[in-house]
Amino acid sequence: MSEEEKNIGQTKEVNPDELKEEVLKVLKNCYDPEIPVNIYDLGLIYDIKLATNGDVLVIMTLTSPACPVAGSLPIEVQEKLREHPMVNDARVEITFDPPWDFNKMSEEAKFELGFL
Repeated sequence: MSEEEKNIGQTKEVNPDELKEEVLKVLKNCYDPEIPVNIYDLGLIYDIKLATNGDVLVIMTLTSPACPVAGSLPIEVQEKLREHPMVNDARVEITFDPPWDFNKMSEEAKFELGFL
């Protein structure tokens, strides 16, 4: 019997601190194609909820409700998270409350975009 067959029906348990670190790595490799800064440093990630079974929920926003990548960026983020071996399942929810503004960006992002 293979390891995979032995694990069928079993729930894996992951360390939440390690999982968060890995989720952040994934998010920092996702970019809005119009802005050369990752979505995490851009301030688009409002919350990350983790379960010990590896489920991940990301609450994020977009720079505006009319953002051209509104239909594709959340799906891309969700798919990239699901590809990570520590992630059991991932879901991305969009919110516009509160609305995004430049103050949500990291100092590094502001510098890179010429706001500092």
